[in-house]
Amino acid sequence: MAHTHDAEDPACAVAHSEAPAEPAGRTLVAVFASPVAECLLRFGAELGFRPVLFEPDAERRLEGFTAVTELGAFLDATADVVLTDHHREEIGPILRDVLKHPVRWVGIMGSARHTAPHVRALADLGVPPEEIARVHRPIGLNIGSRTPPEIAVATLAGLIADRNARPGGFAF
Repeated sequence: MAHTHDAEDPACAVAHSEAPAEPAGRTLVAVFASPVAECLLRFGAELGFRPVLFEPDAERRLEGFTAVTELGAFLDATADVVLTDHHREEIGPILRDVLKHPVRWVGIMGSARHTAPHVRALADLGVPPEEIARVHRPIGLNIGSRTPPEIAVATLAGLIADRNARPGGFAF
């Protein structure tokens, strides 16, 4: 049975390689060099995100990615920021500083079953509750992801759903 194309659906033309995919126009900032960050940035680039690795520790790196060590102009209204390690001591100051920028979305990895360490860290730094509430946790679609590639896929799927105003969302 032949497939009929819906002339009104550009996604169909893209899926059949009849039209190029539009770039996302978004920046994906992975904070901290980690296995999840590596997958996020690699997969994110394939999905049209401009990948940025922010790693304040000059000793930590990911092969294939140039890390920036200072927050900068990449934290604009197109930026989706993902902290990929919730055990690092500097999460509070980094999140505080990220929240001073007009980023579109910010989240930190972590299980919904455990206390969110960023909340106390930000409160201790004097960050107002409405700013703390901008930080999403947990992140990604609830697909039971456990490995770095699965976590990256779940996170990116949630960001794509959000970008496209779809209900995929981040609800758990």
